[in-house]
Amino acid sequence: MDVNHLPAVRLEVLKEDTRTKARLGKLHTPHGVFDTPVFMPVGTQATVKTMTPEELKDTGSGIILSNTYHLFLRPGQELIREAGGLHSFMHWDGAILTDSGGFQVFSLGDLRKITDEGVEFRSHLDGSRQFLSPEIATQVQMALGSDIVMAFDECTPYPATREYAKSSLERTTRWLKRCKDTLTTTDRQSLFGIVQGSMFEELRKQSAAEVTDLDLPGYAIGGLSVGEPKELMYEVMDYTVPLLPKDRPRYLMGVGSPDALIEGVIRGIDMFDCVLPTRIARNGTAMTRYGKLVVRNASVAHDFTPIDPTCDCYACRNYSRAYIRHLLKADEILGLRLMSIHNIHFLQTLMKEIRQAIAEERLPEYRRKFFTDYGYDE
Repeated sequence: MDVNHLPAVRLEVLKEDTRTKARLGKLHTPHGVFDTPVFMPVGTQATVKTMTPEELKDTGSGIILSNTYHLFLRPGQELIREAGGLHSFMHWDGAILTDSGGFQVFSLGDLRKITDEGVEFRSHLDGSRQFLSPEIATQVQMALGSDIVMAFDECTPYPATREYAKSSLERTTRWLKRCKDTLTTTDRQSLFGIVQGSMFEELRKQSAAEVTDLDLPGYAIGGLSVGEPKELMYEVMDYTVPLLPKDRPRYLMGVGSPDALIEGVIRGIDMFDCVLPTRIARNGTAMTRYGKLVVRNASVAHDFTPIDPTCDCYACRNYSRAYIRHLLKADEILGLRLMSIHNIHFLQTLMKEIRQAIAEERLPEYRRKFFTDYGYDE
């Protein structure tokens, strides 16, 4: 990396673990510097569901994800540009990574048609015909003003044939080059490329070689956490992460369960995102030191202890399981908010503890104890 022309977003590696592939770092962005490994809460619609930016900061969050596909459809990038960009629009002064929309388009299934030019699809809002290309996805993200711009890619489904996966990753590479040619705001935005290749080792190697050849500020591993067994996801990480440059951030897309966060860090991942903590919160499930707790269950109706007695989040400092269960059963929004605050805080605390364990050269021991306490099978 040319120190005279540093990208808008860069990783400063501070320590490499001697017993695993984990590393400590600082992620430098135009909107702050953040410790890595880092978990990014998902604010799909320019908001992390039910939470204010101030509450997010209180959980220890400094960088979040928003989604190009959804903001492109509503309210539209031009309105957000008029507001001064996404940071101003949503009152968030931390860093923002915007997903390109590739995964959301992939999720539409039969409602979309993929060609080399781009993806034609029907809006999930009103059924109108829409089109996203590498150029459009990049231009939308330029208007949004995110710190990290994700390349428009084709997220290969699982399972996929080798032939389809190869064709898909090669299209992703061609699209990445078009994204790079389109991005003109590199002084304040950094483009991350995405490695695809499904579950085929030789295809992951091909994709990684093609993507890293473009010398980008950061790299993501896509096409995982799409329905495959976790053991297979870990296997793909084992042979894919070493193919990525050591001096650039490595981002595992769409992963947020505690076990996968720890396993990803052990394999050298620096950045994660997932809707999991807020999604299960809305279903009445909390993550605690000793596993998941379904707060909606009748078993906690007379339980006046906090969600997690070891937690110091706002919800656990002030409210009981019984009260939050009452809110959830009564469909009161405060119940969803308290659950979301707790779950995001839980994962941010987990990441803080992981970073401390790396610093003290005891990550394997931390993993063993956490898995035992949480109830994961080894």
